[in-house]
Amino acid sequence: MAEPKTKYDRQLRIWGEQGQAALERSSVCLLNCGPTGSETLKNLVLGGVGSITVVDGSKVEVGDLGNNFMVDESCVGQSKAKCVCSFLQELNDAVKAKFIEEYPQALIQSNPSFFSQFTLVVATQLVEDSMVKLDRICRDANVALVFARSYGLTGFIRISVKEHTVIESKPDHFLDDLRLNNPWPELRSFADTIDLNTSDPVVHKHTPYVIILVKMAEEWAKSHGGCLPSTRDEKKQFKDLIKARMIAIDEDNYKEAMEASFKVFAPRGISSELEKIINDGSAEVGSSSSEFWVTVAALKDFIDNDGNGEAPLEGSIPDMTSSTELYVNLQKIYQAKAVADFIAMEQKVRHILKIIGRDPYSISNAYIKSFCKSARKLRVCRYRPIEDEFNTPVQAELQKCLTDEDYSYAAGFYILLRAADRFAANYNSFPGQFEGGMDEDISRLKSIAVGLLSDLGCNGSSLIEDLINEMCRYGAAELHAVAALIGGIASQEVIKLITRQFVPMSGTFIFNGIDHKSQLLLL
Repeated sequence: MAEPKTKYDRQLRIWGEQGQAALERSSVCLLNCGPTGSETLKNLVLGGVGSITVVDGSKVEVGDLGNNFMVDESCVGQSKAKCVCSFLQELNDAVKAKFIEEYPQALIQSNPSFFSQFTLVVATQLVEDSMVKLDRICRDANVALVFARSYGLTGFIRISVKEHTVIESKPDHFLDDLRLNNPWPELRSFADTIDLNTSDPVVHKHTPYVIILVKMAEEWAKSHGGCLPSTRDEKKQFKDLIKARMIAIDEDNYKEAMEASFKVFAPRGISSELEKIINDGSAEVGSSSSEFWVTVAALKDFIDNDGNGEAPLEGSIPDMTSSTELYVNLQKIYQAKAVADFIAMEQKVRHILKIIGRDPYSISNAYIKSFCKSARKLRVCRYRPIEDEFNTPVQAELQKCLTDEDYSYAAGFYILLRAADRFAANYNSFPGQFEGGMDEDISRLKSIAVGLLSDLGCNGSSLIEDLINEMCRYGAAELHAVAALIGGIASQEVIKLITRQFVPMSGTFIFNGIDHKSQLLLL
């Protein structure tokens, strides 16, 4: 098995071996393999998904050669699904690739159970009616669904899944878990053994900033009724106190302590985000609860009873100016606490599993360990059924976006993409798709859009005239540059969903190619 490791070396650094293994176990179905679908799948095939199934009933036409790199002249007149599939297979022979020559909308209608075999479905270029039906099917089968569409200079992406839980959310900026403002007994007693007023310049210069801040925070709290600095003035005073302890100008450890003093000012305990998760209804677990929620139930118990209001300690410390001996001892104290917290969590998980009638060892130690390490960064994402969004979007939000200068194009495109589908249902073609009759199409599209706005309760809102004209000018064309962008973003979201790492986008993503803007509408 050495070969895949080297094959996927660069991405292993991003989502690790577990993430790669999840990708290699997954099966992805693509509906419609025009440029948007082909570009999405190309990235997933190169990333090493386990298997792909391409569903498309159309034949390759000469026009396809201008916007889809995955077909060439020899494909004209042949099955598009077959040609794209064989091209994708060439990119990565480790991926199992198959195709089905059928129109997706017909498959959605005639064989809904077909979709339950997949980990995830990527549905591209579907009209509203098919999107709603497919969303119902995938939700019932618990299959993740990503909609992607490019249309002229605009594009649309929407994830739809009942619930998606993330342990490794990997935020860009996150505070180290050092507990400087809430030290546990072992850290406190270790700090007590160190004298900040030592007259030995070498020792003074090599006391790690963690110890300096733990001791200074305790000192401050004693003279301030148990409270830590909270106002701007107090924070400045606290930094000044640290500075006053320096006995030489080149004491990097004290400079580090001043720079890291904000870690003392952070609130104790857990974030409001984590509070919400441990108090979520799903944390009241039963026999069918997922391993995530079982472990959340254990976490709630841990925070209430063992953690002194805190989540399990992560156990790592950053580099800092320190003597080797002090740094190693400090590291051991953090690691020992992390191990003790893990053991407590493991016992709670096993106990809960027993109570709900499941095998106490059905959740692995590796899972619990990973959960403890990222407990402060857990995320739960839930997505409304697309039917609910289409019928009853958050009215205030939609109205606000339509009138907000920054969002008016994105909201306008959102409405016009839906109006174009209504137009197609009425007239059997998209606005501006055929030569001639452009003016007529513009006025038809406008009246459909106005009707749609009034259906959604946004009567007072109007759309930018230029956008309506643009939408007709697009004639439902898929431009390769837009398709490549939409496909790139969609494939990124697919990887987040499959690996359960990073946080997938919430809301409806609209690309506005006129202003080169990407925006999320929370409807």
